Amino acid sequence: MKPSDKPTPLWRDTRFLGIFAQIVVLILVGALFGFFANNLATNFRLGFNLGLLFDPHRAASFDISDTVIPFSATDPIYKAILVGLLNSLRVMLSGIILATLLGILVGLGRLSNNWLVKTITLVYVDIFRNTPLLLQLFFWYAGVFLRLPTVENPKNIFNVLLLTNRGIGIVWPGLTLQTGLSILFLIISLIFLTFLYRQNLPFKIIQVIFMLTILIFCLALDWQLPKVNTSTGQITGGLILSPEFTSLLVGLTVYTSAFIAEVVRAGVASVNQGQWEAAKALGLKPHLVMQLVIFPQALRVIIPPLTSEFLNLAKNSSLASATLYKDVYAVAYTIFEKTGRALEMMLVVMVTYLIINLVIALGMNWFNQRVQIKER
Repeated sequence: MKPSDKPTPLWRDTRFLGIFAQIVVLILVGALFGFFANNLATNFRLGFNLGLLFDPHRAASFDISDTVIPFSATDPIYKAILVGLLNSLRVMLSGIILATLLGILVGLGRLSNNWLVKTITLVYVDIFRNTPLLLQLFFWYAGVFLRLPTVENPKNIFNVLLLTNRGIGIVWPGLTLQTGLSILFLIISLIFLTFLYRQNLPFKIIQVIFMLTILIFCLALDWQLPKVNTSTGQITGGLILSPEFTSLLVGLTVYTSAFIAEVVRAGVASVNQGQWEAAKALGLKPHLVMQLVIFPQALRVIIPPLTSEFLNLAKNSSLASATLYKDVYAVAYTIFEKTGRALEMMLVVMVTYLIINLVIALGMNWFNQRVQIKER
């Protein structure tokens, strides 16, 4: 028997060592999973009653000041969870929209040839991206919005913006018949404009009709001006934003927009320089070059990291307790203190944030597929 025909020892056999390593890792992972599963089962045996939280006869026994729907301390616990969920969704959706718009503006400003604009946006990104979000929320709440004028001496800006330390009032259309008819007029007008567009009517005429439609719609709305009720000291009329909600929204918007700005800057910078030169050679104006040529191509690079920023904003909204805003996490923590059901409430919060982030991720993945260049 030749020496080369001898079997390779197991400790030198790479195939055996690879399989053995995988078995060891699998055993360790299984043991770790079993340890945590045993702890979870032990907690379940000590008492797990999720149905108790949804008992219609069990009152929440605490108030929530800033709510989307009416709520009182006598309402059941599940309604308190619903109110917290709606509050979270309100700040998430508003924050995503505002942070995206602001981030795009700042990101394009970083690419500007104007020295002042470029410097201001650079300082903006460096400050808000490199300071902790929790610290920024404390600053906006305690240092800005609670320092606004009192309701006895409010700051009224052109009767459209009312600033007080109890809330901010913004002129807003009321939920009246006049507003409903205005919205109906807008819908019918857009359908009519779509019909005209398909009839190959000159685009400039459609633009004029569209602008007149928007002007008539805005003038026809039943606008309500914010004002302070001298007898109660409360703000009435228009859209009223509490200091807690406003500081959380501003903090999340400013913080996330700094990251989105860098995502936009990197995406636009990734477009080949030849695309810029070709668009300019066609005689397009600078804003049309960006709108029609550069930005659509940059979206392929922007969307994936932008999804992560949206997910981070949704999860960072759980820091609402820093501004005393009652989101779903703050409500869940209050219920835990009242009932002692820590495991149940943490499970509810985890599942809630998981579902919200999965919905955001699915929506952004769908949008990402839509903006990809289709190749044959």
